[in-house]
Amino acid sequence: MNLELRHLRVVCAIAETGSVTKAASALGLAQPALTAQLQRIERTLGGPLFERDRRGARPTVLGELVLARARVLLPAMKGLQDEAARLAGAGDAPRRYRFGGVNSPILGRLVHRLAADPPPAQITTHASWSAEELTHLVAGGRLDFALIGVCGDAAPPAEYGLSWREVAVDPVLVMLPEQHPLAGRAEVPLTDLRREQWVAAPGDGCFGDCFAAACARAGFTPRKLYEADVRVCIDMVDSGEAVALCQATFRPVAGLVTRMLAGTPLRWRLMLGWHPDSPAARDAEVVLETALAAYTDSLAAHPEYLSWLLRNPGFGARGLTAAGSGPVSGRGADRETHPRGRWP
Repeated sequence: MNLELRHLRVVCAIAETGSVTKAASALGLAQPALTAQLQRIERTLGGPLFERDRRGARPTVLGELVLARARVLLPAMKGLQDEAARLAGAGDAPRRYRFGGVNSPILGRLVHRLAADPPPAQITTHASWSAEELTHLVAGGRLDFALIGVCGDAAPPAEYGLSWREVAVDPVLVMLPEQHPLAGRAEVPLTDLRREQWVAAPGDGCFGDCFAAACARAGFTPRKLYEADVRVCIDMVDSGEAVALCQATFRPVAGLVTRMLAGTPLRWRLMLGWHPDSPAARDAEVVLETALAAYTDSLAAHPEYLSWLLRNPGFGARGLTAAGSGPVSGRGADRETHPRGRWP
């Protein structure tokens, strides 16, 4: 005999009433029929579930184990049935968005906007330092969208045949403590930072190489670039140990300032990717429009940068084709952009 949910209900009824007779009455069964069913359940599970005497029925150790599992499974199955009934009655399946992000300052706003749009959506997020990893997860159907960053004119990962759209192009800024001698300037020449220790968030792109090349054009070789998570980056800048490379829309932090690098020697492109053969593809334009709106939302906290964007129309929100994301960093060479691979 295979154990079924109705058998678990029998065991729970006996435990709750403390008597096979009372359980039979509660279940609308004859006592001999319930007794016979309990015996079949006990044979299936390999031992007695209750000790029965004149005082009633008390669970054995095996019975307690079965009851513990039943009290989890039965409500879970009831919840599944209720949710399925609601879904069937609603007609259409609920919207589902599974996002992967590489240190993106707009992901939170993107999720907020999608969650606020009725009907309620099922939204999950997955964080990674690797654009390659997120691309692989999207191609394998474990994520719907990847929000990543690439520097300069570098391409996003092309190995898995994803469609990529450019959300925004921003200059890379430098983050300084308020008391830094250069904090009072609107723009800081990169060469004036040649003696600084640098810190940035990790990644698997070519940002480290691009940064070294920008420093070489400015006439110096930078000190080693520390890699650390965002919180440690902030702590190192706050302590005066280092200055950080960061995205223009990075959330303001008390005691720290972000400043433009003169001549914008480094650019960061925020990209949204999905697989064109996936179910998520039908929602791609909506998600892209929402990402653009989330980027625009992020500018409210940066009035000086917003003013700069108005004078520099080559930067800012995009929504056009190409290959995106926090404090910034990464290693590796540019990749060829020959899409390949199919949705499984």
